[in-house]
Amino acid sequence: MSDQFPKTSTPDPNVDSAAEEQSFGDMLKQFEQSHRRPKSDDRQIEATVIKVSADTVYLDIGYKSEGILPIDALRGDTVKPGDKLLVSVKGRDPEGYYELSRGKVARPTDWASLERAFKDKSTIMGNVTGAIKGGVTVDIGVRAFMPASRSATKDAAELEKLVGTEIKCRIIKLDVADEDVVVDRRAVIEEEERAGKERRYSELREGDIVNGVVRSLTDYGAFVDIGGVDALLHVADISWARVNKPADVLKVGDRVDAKILKVDAGKKRISLGLKQLQPHPWDLAGEKYKQGEKVRGTVTRVTDFGAFVELEKGVEGLIHLSEMSWSKKVRKPSDVVKPGDTVEVVVLGVNAADRRISLGLKQALGDPWVEAANKLAQGSVVEGPVTSIQKFGAFVQIAEGVEGMVHVGDISAEKRINHPQDVLKVGQVVKAQVLEVDAAKRRLRLGMKQLVPTSLDEYIAEHKEGDVVTGRMTDVSGGRAKVELGEGVHALCRLGGEAAGADEEKQSDSKIDVSSLGSMLQARWKGGQGGGKGESARSGQIRSFRITKLDPATKKIELDLA
Repeated sequence: MSDQFPKTSTPDPNVDSAAEEQSFGDMLKQFEQSHRRPKSDDRQIEATVIKVSADTVYLDIGYKSEGILPIDALRGDTVKPGDKLLVSVKGRDPEGYYELSRGKVARPTDWASLERAFKDKSTIMGNVTGAIKGGVTVDIGVRAFMPASRSATKDAAELEKLVGTEIKCRIIKLDVADEDVVVDRRAVIEEEERAGKERRYSELREGDIVNGVVRSLTDYGAFVDIGGVDALLHVADISWARVNKPADVLKVGDRVDAKILKVDAGKKRISLGLKQLQPHPWDLAGEKYKQGEKVRGTVTRVTDFGAFVELEKGVEGLIHLSEMSWSKKVRKPSDVVKPGDTVEVVVLGVNAADRRISLGLKQALGDPWVEAANKLAQGSVVEGPVTSIQKFGAFVQIAEGVEGMVHVGDISAEKRINHPQDVLKVGQVVKAQVLEVDAAKRRLRLGMKQLVPTSLDEYIAEHKEGDVVTGRMTDVSGGRAKVELGEGVHALCRLGGEAAGADEEKQSDSKIDVSSLGSMLQARWKGGQGGGKGESARSGQIRSFRITKLDPATKKIELDLA
């Protein structure tokens, strides 16, 4: 084994070897003068302990960044903040801390030292002296070669930047006879990164606030470098508002502050949250949104049962399908709203504990039954399309959200209808008369047959109040009498003082009915003789009456004795 260092370069026949050695010596001297601290320092310096963790001692070494010393390097000694230690600088880790040693940095001085470093796979220091084909030359006490593939650089340009710098490396090939030495920087860096990550995982705690840089984006989240280790910021933890994909709010290179939600050192997984650093909007939702008030929001998504509306970032409410329209026509929410629509809604209920708000879209449009109750009076005529047909009747739309029902018995006065579909069909426009309005129960009863002219309608049209007409009393009681003026034409007459006589005759109803039956048949009441003016009123009697009231709307006729 040679006990002298080999020459630093292969002699060139055209260049004097002494001049070449002198030139290399000058270059090395210039390098050492320009690359002193903080890259590495083979001298020991006094450092002050700042903090002591479970596996690391942090020290102030007088540089811009702190130095770190593995707790194992203390060899059982106990230190506390303020203590002084003699250390030497080995280099810097990926996080920017200076790596320290209690002894001097190992640097081979002869071939024997190189062999020990090779056998022990020790990390040694070297100076990159030049770039050659396939890699660079490194001065580790002898001239060594470092392949580009073992340099931990990305490309040739980055490899060139290593020239003139000091690196940590490991001997991976040593042939003393041929003075062939190959070193590896990548393996050292990878080991340091692994060690740095292990240390970082042990330092991080759930609840810590960390600063990091977005390294990459996926559909489900963003990976953030938080000092040598990657942590996942899930899309659901980016914002209290709904985020479809991380790229909508983040980009690679963004620096963010986040909260550590979970640390799994065994699986090397860290979960982060951005929204957890902001107050939860639901904390004030119970006070902010009151039942019955109108609010505006944006439809975020539509489902089969309703639509979700964002009222503010992180607070969504649900419009159920049943609360979208007063009309029964809505079959699915997408017929009414779509994502992105801005809508005005009414708050129907708030459950802050379960983070639920019920919203109504139709309520914001106004209740059509309120207006219907004011406009639709009994006896008025309405028109609209048939919306549905049931066995018991047909439903007719009078206005948006207002439907009335025509009972099967109120469809036709001319014939008996077994089923509404025998004469009506969906979509057919019909006219009907309002028979009953119940706004509280949202019930409207209609009749179609009531609009068909009858003998009563014709009678009312042909007469006027004050006319004297002839009619037959069909029922006398309580000072009133029902009077038949013609076929299908009935009226009500007030009897006044003659009611007593009628009551007396009731005591012998059977006799009166039997004895008067023949005369009634002979009289043929329309042309026969009736009772006189002073005669007591009785059922079956034909008399003269004066019309006191005609009401075409309600089809009522009131009479007095003439």
